[in-house]
Amino acid sequence: MKEVRRFFKVQTQTIWAPAVTTLLYLIIFTLALGRGNRLVLGVQFASFVAPGLIAMGMINNAFANSSFNFLAGKIQGTIIDYLMPPISEGELMLALIGAAVTRAVLVGLAVSGAMLLWPGVHLTLMHPWAVVWFGLMGSTLLALIGLLTSLWAEKFDHAAAVTNFVITPLSMLSGTFYVISNLAPAFQAVSRVNPIFYVISGFRYGFLGQSDIGDSNMAVLHGALGLGVLNLAVGALTYALLRSGWKLKT
Repeated sequence: MKEVRRFFKVQTQTIWAPAVTTLLYLIIFTLALGRGNRLVLGVQFASFVAPGLIAMGMINNAFANSSFNFLAGKIQGTIIDYLMPPISEGELMLALIGAAVTRAVLVGLAVSGAMLLWPGVHLTLMHPWAVVWFGLMGSTLLALIGLLTSLWAEKFDHAAAVTNFVITPLSMLSGTFYVISNLAPAFQAVSRVNPIFYVISGFRYGFLGQSDIGDSNMAVLHGALGLGVLNLAVGALTYALLRSGWKLKT
């Protein structure tokens, strides 16, 4: 609740601003690439790109929220506020991840509402389970990576470096604005080891009923299972580092 109240106090910056920014992405790319009734995966370009932008907005804000926690405490000297309460490391991790995912969901709802105002965007739930699963798993994964970043970073420049050189490239090159079949085989192989590709494509599958993960529904299920396993692995690493007090306790 503390973390949710924190980002809610500046909701113009943490929730509504991302919705406006994502809508600008939609406008620019639709005008630049979506003219002439261009079809991608059998739908209008605007309807193709909209789910990917929603997912991208969710995961980016999940990372932004959790990457701020411990880092701000270290710099401001308030890290004791996280370490002193009588809760376990697991409870602390779940609280911080839960707050980041909460922000991601709110951003996703705000972005979806904004996109419904743009002509040509049709958001119909074909597979609700995929929207929920890939949205939550993607937000959880980036929240865990953000928490690891806030553990490791010693100044805001460190967190900015991860954002600019890791998260943003992985997000922009995840198939949000294109299908990977348009890429050369070598770059298709690179895309398939990018976990955010599965988040974007799986989330899009929930709305369109098809994706470029594979030619069958089983490929989407494999992607969903892979994301779950990856989250468990990253979560276990984060928990182990929290228990050890790495870069938190002297």
